[in-house]
Formats: sequence, C-alpha cells, structure tokens
Amino acid sequence: MNNFIKKSFHIERLGTPTAKSPVQTLKRNIWPGLIICAIIGLACMIEGVYFPALSANLLAILLGFAARNLLSIPETLEPGIGVAAKRLLRWGVALLGLQVSLSTVLGLGWGVIITDICAVSITFVATFFLGRLLGIDEDLVTLIASGFSICGAAAVAGIQGTVKATEEKVAAAVALVVLFGTIMIGVGPLIYHLLGMSLGNGATLIGGSTHEVAQAAAAAGIAGGGALLTTAILVKLFRVALLAPVVFLLGIFRRKEVEIIDKHELYQEGTKVKRPALLPLFVVGFIILMFIATLNVIPKPIAANIKLLQQFFLTTAMFALGLGVHIKSLRKLGFKPLLLGLFSTIIIILVVLVCISLGLGARI
Repeated sequence: MNNFIKKSFHIERLGTPTAKSPVQTLKRNIWPGLIICAIIGLACMIEGVYFPALSANLLAILLGFAARNLLSIPETLEPGIGVAAKRLLRWGVALLGLQVSLSTVLGLGWGVIITDICAVSITFVATFFLGRLLGIDEDLVTLIASGFSICGAAAVAGIQGTVKATEEKVAAAVALVVLFGTIMIGVGPLIYHLLGMSLGNGATLIGGSTHEVAQAAAAAGIAGGGALLTTAILVKLFRVALLAPVVFLLGIFRRKEVEIIDKHELYQEGTKVKRPALLPLFVVGFIILMFIATLNVIPKPIAANIKLLQQFFLTTAMFALGLGVHIKSLRKLGFKPLLLGLFSTIIIILVVLVCISLGLGARI
C-alpha cells in the first residue's frame, strides 16, 4: 500500500527541502541545453512550412530520438533539456487555448459537440481499461488514453501534471501518439473517399479522430482542403477544449484515492502527502485564454504571432521529449503499448463513424 501511495502521490520528508530555489536552478545553467533545443525546434518549424506533409512535431521528436541514441549527449545540456521538455511544453499547451473559440465551434452544430464528447470519453475509458487488461503500467495507460482521445502531446502534458508520471513514460506516450497520428494522416482521407462522405462528415471524421491538431490539418489538406480543412481543424480544436474538464475530473479521482486510504498509512510520523492539484496552473491558463479567444478581443496579427510562439514552444518541447526516449526503455515497454495504441486509434475512428451515421456530423 505504501508503494502505491508513493507512486501516485509525492511524499516528502518533513524538514527536507524538495524544491530548488531560483538561485540553485540558475546554477544548473539551463541555457546551453535550452538554446540547442530551441534551435532545432525553430529549424523543424521552418521545415514544416516548406514540407507540410512532414509534421514539424514528428520531425522534432524523431531528431531528438536519433540524437539520444546515436550521439553522446553532454551532461551540461541535460538541465536545459529538462526545462524544454516540461516548462515549454506546458506553455505551449496554455497558449493553445487562444486557438479555441467556443462561439465558432458552436456554429458547427451541436452534433459536432456530441461527437467530440463521445469520442473523447469512450476512447479514454476504453483505452484505460484495455491497457489495464494488458497489464500496462497505470500511469502510462492514463497518458496514452489522454493523448489518443483528446489532443496528442498537449493532452499528455496536461495529464502528466496530475498523475506525476516519469519523463520516460511521457516520452513513450508522445512517441506512440506521433506514430499513430502520422498513420492517421493517410487513413482519414482514405476512409473519407472510400465512404463517399460529404464535406461536413469528412471534416468530422478527420477532426474527431486524428490525434494532433497539426496531423488533423495535414489529413484534411490531403482530403481536399478548403472548407473541409477549416472545419476539421475546428472539430479538432473542440476536442482540445475538452482537455480541461478531463484533467479536472482526473484530479478529483486522484484525490479520492487519497481519501479512501487509511490516514495512518498516509500520515506516518515525519511524512506528509502532497495531493495532486485539481487543475495544473497551465491548464487554468488554457481555460482563461480560451475564453479570451471566444471574446475575440485580440487583434488578428497579434493572435497569429502568438500562434507561432505556441508552435515554437511545442516543437522545441517535442525535440526535448525525443531526447528522453532511450531504445532500451522502449524495449522494456514491449509490444503491448503499441497494441494499445492501435486499439485506441481503431476505437476512436469507430466511435466517430457511428456518430456520423446518426447524423451528428458538422454543418458546412
């Protein structure tokens, strides 16, 4: 029981400092690693402009993975890599809120909202229970379920703040999201054309089932672009908006786990338990920015520049996360997480197709 508690919640010794002061953090010299990650992130963004078929996030994480396993990474870079993988990722998630306007999403019709809610909730729950049946670590299963059902790497980052998963598990979940999301870039348009869908239904399929915003945009562009592309992104962005309530509910669930454990086991002499926050600060920022976007008070040129900054933060973080993926660690994961990723992708496609068949597609 004590092992369970220590895994799920951060347990500290009283009187022992656990957080480094700002001075201590600066002494670690984050700049070399942070600058390297930023340069690679910027280069991947530029690549994405000229070769949009290859996602900048995908390229960044692949480059990070290759660098970690083919090169010798100097120890002096590690502090900056850690900052990029955590702080920049969270800033990128928060700024993503400015791209979600609730009024615009509502204009697509209630069918899209119902479809997205069904896609997120059913896929998350089904993925979680399938993962537990396969015997996969609970934290990793939770990260995979969030990434595949909500919004890819951004969701993994949002959930990570609640489950306190290790960086290796976060990197593994992101790698799976990138892998299967990239596959969806081709699968979504294929299903759209094979079934002879309308533009609204095609946009709902692609936006409602593709894991990352960038991947959904790439898939919709292949499917035909234009109104289909714009609508697919809006459908996808409402799924992004569902990140906040999922993190909130998961935070409540984690707190409930503490409450049902005997107090004598939780509050042993000389120990204290830090319960997970209901909403991490950057998720609160996401919600605030989402409402600001809905009010439409930010000039378009400024919003466009903020979007570029958000993409830069996320791409830089993807490279840093790629640097956290060791081949040895992936081998330890085995084939089960890959199998779970496949099942989760199939589930979300089927859920969205059922909703479309019930007339819940987007109105164009």
